[in-house]
Amino acid sequence: MDTSSSILSPPGEREFSNGDFYSGEVKGLLPHGKGKYSWSDGTVYEGDWDQGKISGKGKLTWSSGAKYQGDFSGGYLHGIGTMTSPDESVYSGAWRMNVRHGLGRKEYCNSDLYDGSWKEGSQEGRGSYSWTNGNRYIGSWKKGKMCGRGVMRWGDGDLFDGFWLNGSRHGSGVYKFADGSLYFGTWSRGVKDGKGIFYPAGSKHPSLKKWCRSLEYDDTGKFVLSRSNSSMGVDEIRSLSNVSRSLSMNTLASDHPRDLTSKSARTFGSARQSEGGQDKNRIAYEREYMQGVLIRESVITSSVDRSLKIRPPSSTALSKQVSARTFMTFLTGEHNYHLMLNLQLGIRYTVGKITPVPRREVRGSDFGKKARTVMFFPRDGSNLTPPHKSIDFSWKDYCPMVFRNLREMFKLDAAEYMMSICGDDGLTEICSPGKSGSIFYLSHDDRFVIKTLKQSELKVLLKMLPRYYKHVGDHENTLITKFFGVHRITLKWGKKVRFVVMGNMFCTELKIHRRYDLKGSSQGRFTEKIKIQEKTTLKDLDLAYEFHMDKLLREALFKQIYLDCAFLESLQIIDYSLLLGLHFRAPGQLNDILEPPNAISDQESVSSVDVGVTQELSIPPKGLLLVTHEPNSVSTAPGPHIRGSTLRAFSVGEQEVDLILPGTARLRVQLGVNMPAQAHHKLDEDKEESATIELFEVYDVVVYMGIIDILQEYNTKKKVEHKCKSLQYDPLTISVTEPTIYSKRFVNFLHKVFPEGM
Repeated sequence: MDTSSSILSPPGEREFSNGDFYSGEVKGLLPHGKGKYSWSDGTVYEGDWDQGKISGKGKLTWSSGAKYQGDFSGGYLHGIGTMTSPDESVYSGAWRMNVRHGLGRKEYCNSDLYDGSWKEGSQEGRGSYSWTNGNRYIGSWKKGKMCGRGVMRWGDGDLFDGFWLNGSRHGSGVYKFADGSLYFGTWSRGVKDGKGIFYPAGSKHPSLKKWCRSLEYDDTGKFVLSRSNSSMGVDEIRSLSNVSRSLSMNTLASDHPRDLTSKSARTFGSARQSEGGQDKNRIAYEREYMQGVLIRESVITSSVDRSLKIRPPSSTALSKQVSARTFMTFLTGEHNYHLMLNLQLGIRYTVGKITPVPRREVRGSDFGKKARTVMFFPRDGSNLTPPHKSIDFSWKDYCPMVFRNLREMFKLDAAEYMMSICGDDGLTEICSPGKSGSIFYLSHDDRFVIKTLKQSELKVLLKMLPRYYKHVGDHENTLITKFFGVHRITLKWGKKVRFVVMGNMFCTELKIHRRYDLKGSSQGRFTEKIKIQEKTTLKDLDLAYEFHMDKLLREALFKQIYLDCAFLESLQIIDYSLLLGLHFRAPGQLNDILEPPNAISDQESVSSVDVGVTQELSIPPKGLLLVTHEPNSVSTAPGPHIRGSTLRAFSVGEQEVDLILPGTARLRVQLGVNMPAQAHHKLDEDKEESATIELFEVYDVVVYMGIIDILQEYNTKKKVEHKCKSLQYDPLTISVTEPTIYSKRFVNFLHKVFPEGM
């Protein structure tokens, strides 16, 4: 309002030249205390004022018919209040700076109801949404969508308890049908994707109530406790329910059901539950889905009875497993928490100190023994360090200028790098796939992996660093692990823990269905079946596929593999491997039985979306599609593992290409990232008949790969190991061998994995 344009009027009333009118208490020329202000457009406020600003309790009515009654501060809706919109929807709860923020309840104009937490105008945090058709969701929200742990109960009696992402089922969970049948498994973007177990109606199955409580909620949707893991493997389900394989085997031929939606899929197994003369109450079906398509099924018998009730996985048992895997058993519980916090504090300090320094080319001295930064972090803080909630520790940063330049070479933004590792969401400890005993941490956005190093590994890394710097600078498509920083923490009792920060090769929006660690050797290179879980990293002899690629993609792959192996061979490095990740696509001929994604749309009100599962999907295009690269249609931001150029494909006229996954995404194809291939299942005629049936022989896959574990020299210890093992086994089959032989065997093996010709 313009007080300079006011005209003379009786005390307590003031009319302005623009047609606005105020009546009430004033202080000087400004409204102060109780008063009523009417704008020329018909908006009216009546309530408290403070020095000319709306502040305190009041009621605001807009010309559109919207009304707000509650707290104000500094001219904003701020505090607790009730807003009635022109469409008659009503929100009652907390506000901050004119937006819904905090706990609140909103009843939509169609009678849908949300009651829970809000953040900056959208549902976020814990909340309950009830639809007028009887559906109800209780659980976590993010940016107005179901995201995190939650329970959806449909009006017809079906219930899903598990994890969600952007409004779709995503992660592990259990689907309970109204008839009592259950499916424990994993979902991806709303469809079944991965392994699971189906229990027909009337069969013995794990206690749903105990299962739900073990994850976070009971079967009524009531919040019980927290569990951060959003993915539980079928092997955990089987072990909890004491399930053993049946000797019977069911072969799935061409009589596939036409509808495998989440509701109708239950009939697949239940129709055959009495086969083999077994007690139908003991039969269950272990299944594997691929984007909603059933590709594998085996019959299992459930020995669940009253004496063998389900026992949810305890945190104590999980911690014991972690302890047994690690060579630093003291890094558990509180010590592990302190270690992660110290790591974040140190990296924040390192990046913050080196980033403002003007960029320059590295010098020989930047690789030397004096190229170290050391800082002590007392708990109470110092002139150079902030106070913190951890224990006192010393921080050492190795070759800071070198790694600063490497991060820029890898096109990483310093602020994003720091926030990814040091943000409020923290780090997550992940299981080590190898025998090294190292501890691995994953950043909250999955971009970076932090691994503990042995002292010997640190020495090798610092020794090779000058040549590593040159190699990755000369070859932007290198598959070798990207290193972003090397650090050491010394705890107050003298224990030293060394870390390296690396790029996560599996940082992708697609689900990685299989992981392999391939060395090219065969002795001991298999995984015991009893130890295989959904996210287990398998080995050479476990690989049952060969992958056929576009001619130019394959040429680019092996050109770089030759260069990288020659580099490692020149450094006398052995024991490295190709880490291979596979995202399987549903077989094209079965796309007509995909189950609907069931996603919630991005709207303020979820009321207009039918979250039932009865709708039909149109048939999507089949397979994977390579198209000419369009920079504006795909993300060109560098990933944490690959920064290289877009690859060219022979099948698209030798042009740079993007990969289209029908109904999912359009992705830029780079070496080791988003590479399309056909996986051909290799049949082993000598292998004994299995109870698990592979329904298809050829799959479309998206391949992710990189060369890892490059810090083992062929030193005296390894030479002795080679001599000893050569007395027991064929020298050509054991992993440890002379670098030249190792490199040649590694490349030859990959030629078999990625054969020529397509």
